[in-house]
Amino acid sequence: MIRYFYRRILLAVPVMLGISLLAFVLGLLSPGDPAEFALNQDGMDAPTEAQIAAMREELGLNRPIYVQYLGWLAQVLHGNLGSSYINGKDILQELLLRLPVTVELAVLALVFAAVFGICAGTLCAVYKDSWLDNTVQFFTNIMLAVPGFWLALLMILLFSETLRLLPTSGSESLLCFIMPALAVSFSTIATVCRYVRSSLLTEFAAQYFLVGRVRGISKVKLLFCYAFPNAMLPVIALLGNYLAGILGGSVIAESIFALPGISSMALEAIRFRDYPVLQAYVLFTGWLLVLITLGVDMLMFYLNPKLRVGDERNG
Repeated sequence: MIRYFYRRILLAVPVMLGISLLAFVLGLLSPGDPAEFALNQDGMDAPTEAQIAAMREELGLNRPIYVQYLGWLAQVLHGNLGSSYINGKDILQELLLRLPVTVELAVLALVFAAVFGICAGTLCAVYKDSWLDNTVQFFTNIMLAVPGFWLALLMILLFSETLRLLPTSGSESLLCFIMPALAVSFSTIATVCRYVRSSLLTEFAAQYFLVGRVRGISKVKLLFCYAFPNAMLPVIALLGNYLAGILGGSVIAESIFALPGISSMALEAIRFRDYPVLQAYVLFTGWLLVLITLGVDMLMFYLNPKLRVGDERNG
């Protein structure tokens, strides 16, 4: 097991280096001159060529590209993501300040996707081809087709403007995250429901399940003690990757509901062409995705005996 973990970690290192290179290159390819933007924040007075040259010298933008990359990567590895060109704030501190908002949104969306999706998928599998199964399958088709931004606006109109039940923005309480989390998790609930239904039906047709029924073991015990643990393995992998996706890409929810998370920080950086913030956002979310995926991979290796047996044979 330890050998497998070391091997996965070693494979993740070049991926993380590739993400860092991509983040740096994206900053270089972005249009506009960051030195000019740093000097002309108010948009009123155009800086002179001498001022722009001095600012480029101060920011290190006149050095060779590979020197800029190596210097930037060395700073990143020491925990320094640089400072914003626009407001001069430390980027790492700003990310850590906004991260709890995005984490709270992601965790609540994960809970919605897991609870509603697993419960609905289990009912569909148990009552296969019934009116309940057909109804849930019909609604999952609709859920997969509904755009997230349209659903968010519809929920604001219904629950905030009409019923006055939930706030439209802010992050002061858990109520502020209910609508954003539903908007983010809506289509994933349908996906989880289908995964659970398909996995359980596969387990219901397995030989151990049929033999258990013949021997008189109750269907409830077979469902929750045998079929359910086996069926949850692919669902756990799906939810783990889904969590990583939300942490790095909840842009629509944070924008529409005015949540001060890391995705809204990236939108502000795009608006003002704040390249260091964009680079830090791409690097941070990319590395976070790799680490969460690595954690899910290790969890699946621990939970699935087939993977452990296959690794021992290959070793």
